[in-house]
Amino acid sequence: MKVAYSWLKKYLDLDMPAKDLAEKIERTAVEVDSVTRGDNGLKKIVIGHILSMTTHPDSDHLHICSVDVGEDQPLQIVCGAPNVAAGQKVIVALPNSRIGGNVKIKRSKMRGVESEGMICALDEIGFSKDVVPKEWADGIYVFDDDVPVGEPVYHYLGMDDPIIDLDVTPNRGDMLSILGTVHELAAIYNQHPEIKAPVVNEDPSLRADEEIHATADDQLAKTYKLRVIKGVKIAPSPAWLQITLWNAGVRPINNVVDVTNYILMKYGQPLHSFDQDKIDGDITVRLANQGEKITTLDEEERELSTEDMVIADQKQPIAIAGVMGGFNTQIDDNTKDVVLESAIFDSFHIRKTAQRHVLHSEASQRFERGINPDTVEAAVNEAANMIQQLAGGHIAQGIVTASEYHPELPTIFITAERTNHVLGTDLSLEDIKQIFDRLGFSSESVKDGLNVTIPARRWDIHIEADLFEEVARIYGYDNLPATLPTGRQTIGTLTPTQKIQRASRQILEGLGLTQAISYSLTTEAKASMFLMRDSKLTKLMSPMTQDHSTLRMNILSGLLDDVAYNHAHKVDDVALYETGRVFYKDSDDQVRPEEVEHIAGVLTGNLTDPSWNNHVSPVDFYQLKGIVDQFITNLGVNGAITYTPTGRYPEMHPGRTADIAVHGHYVGFIGQVHPKIAKQFKIKQTYAFELNMQTLIDLPKTDDQYQAISKYPSVKRDISLLVDTSVSNDQVVELMNKRGGAFLHDIQLFDVYEGKNVPNGKKSMAYSLVYVNPRETLKDEVVTAAFEKVKKHLTDELNAEIR
Repeated sequence: MKVAYSWLKKYLDLDMPAKDLAEKIERTAVEVDSVTRGDNGLKKIVIGHILSMTTHPDSDHLHICSVDVGEDQPLQIVCGAPNVAAGQKVIVALPNSRIGGNVKIKRSKMRGVESEGMICALDEIGFSKDVVPKEWADGIYVFDDDVPVGEPVYHYLGMDDPIIDLDVTPNRGDMLSILGTVHELAAIYNQHPEIKAPVVNEDPSLRADEEIHATADDQLAKTYKLRVIKGVKIAPSPAWLQITLWNAGVRPINNVVDVTNYILMKYGQPLHSFDQDKIDGDITVRLANQGEKITTLDEEERELSTEDMVIADQKQPIAIAGVMGGFNTQIDDNTKDVVLESAIFDSFHIRKTAQRHVLHSEASQRFERGINPDTVEAAVNEAANMIQQLAGGHIAQGIVTASEYHPELPTIFITAERTNHVLGTDLSLEDIKQIFDRLGFSSESVKDGLNVTIPARRWDIHIEADLFEEVARIYGYDNLPATLPTGRQTIGTLTPTQKIQRASRQILEGLGLTQAISYSLTTEAKASMFLMRDSKLTKLMSPMTQDHSTLRMNILSGLLDDVAYNHAHKVDDVALYETGRVFYKDSDDQVRPEEVEHIAGVLTGNLTDPSWNNHVSPVDFYQLKGIVDQFITNLGVNGAITYTPTGRYPEMHPGRTADIAVHGHYVGFIGQVHPKIAKQFKIKQTYAFELNMQTLIDLPKTDDQYQAISKYPSVKRDISLLVDTSVSNDQVVELMNKRGGAFLHDIQLFDVYEGKNVPNGKKSMAYSLVYVNPRETLKDEVVTAAFEKVKKHLTDELNAEIR
């Protein structure tokens, strides 16, 4: 929001430099991007009067002008502008002057004719082409006749007026206007600006409700008002209005359109002007129909969505509501009758429409942030008055109102005790009341506090904390007391969940994996992979790219992208893990997804580097299983870890994948990534796991995992079994643990054999069983009895043959 210092001084008594004012605004209200003056860097640019003009003898487009610049003799200047003419008062850069872009103008010859300076266009002295009025866009700028010859041009073009560029935050939409900024500065400097309500000079012979009718859905337009001005004459705006607009960053168009833009900047209330003769019948505010199109003022044809809000007559849309008007009803040189629109449109629809059509305008910016309902009518009234003053015509009596909104003003209770506690101040209740008086908030003393009523223009204030901020701002952040630490320190600790999460990273890194961090946003296809439970997709409404359109429901797909990245950069040995959240939805109607902590890892290539004494082999299922087993064990989770073959994951190898359970609770899966998926990701043979970390966190744990080493000797017994090939290692180990007695300490499988000398359908498995008594030396007969019991149950329950 570009604010001209001179415009603020019409309402406030300001005598400080613009930079000091800007610093005060930044310390108190919103950030200031810059403070600039248009005449910075310019030198020796004056108003000249073209006395006579002749054609250049060697050019069909150059002219030789005799220009009075207030000196003893007129200057001879060669000019090629198409609109140059004798009698004009123009911008002249004298010899040795500086114009826009720090360009120096010297005496020179143009096709043999001496030129003593330059007659300038606005953009040549530093104006942006975006704000140059169309009538001067292709030529030089011509002043009104009443400007003095020989004077510097800066004051007469508004270039000596400091422009404060405010970076208004979304919550302070009230400051996207001059009056909003005036209210803020009045509170800062404890002034009371006089802002007069406009009085409309209506023609009683004309009635607005006989000229036009309007209807509006109050869900789309809370307020919708129209005024009618008959018999206007379209012309360029006077210089003061053009200067005001281009200093605000707006291009002047004509006297009617310029008034609506002027009111937009003054009140923060977007207006739109229609040519009444181009409107077919009544006006309605509605949603666009499927397939409807409109050509907007920028002459672009746009296909409308059924979510776009439009202003329409009986035949077609005539404007995209709150965003941009239609080309078919624009004000042009032939316009005689004007319909002025002032409204409050639904901010959600405005924002979506502006995004959908990439059509962000000054109007849409304000509708998105909020409009002051108290000034909707005042804005259209002042606009009607100004149009009458600048373009003539007659204002029809009355306002056509299709909908109207007057919000109930919120009242918030606040106490001095609570305010001082939050801010660290020592303000009395009267001090706080005076601050609210300066802000224009009405307040009433109640018991030991104040009931503060918030005006409609400050729709950003809702709760007690908002009022604390207002007190702090106006009191002055620099005046808030500063205190040193007392020396009493609070020792911070991690929560049990945080401790487990940190330990999980340390464990996996200790096991040789490296942490990776992937995006939580991915594609729909990748989000649906490796699902550990049924879930609906959670899609973004406005994704930046299609590759990041959906919240992930697994971590593995992101890790596989990381593996692919490494492979593409000639890194074949990859061992990564990631911990983070996945997002589940049980139904499409669920507003917010459930966030669940997961942990996942991938291995491909070799886990260690090969060397002369380290003959490595590629990672396999069992190597990753050992890592997962050790990870869960180190977390201290109570209960046995079991692995059950599964084919429930289509993205995993059907014969090399297992579900993981702890004490019967499903916690995740482990296995080889399916070769088709590996090919899809352009990666080599990869093994992966993913665990529900939240389940592991919730399971009971043994914090102290330390076990003292027995000072008594252990006894080791080996056993070789012949069992059916369908019998798994887990079954054998489970039975041995169950029947092995109190002193069975460890079981290790050291050999598996199938082949020659082993019957078909059978396999040989050899185990070492270690027995330990931590309290005394084991006797041989105790171990023998326990070992024989194991052998018996292996024979009876698993039909094993002891070899």
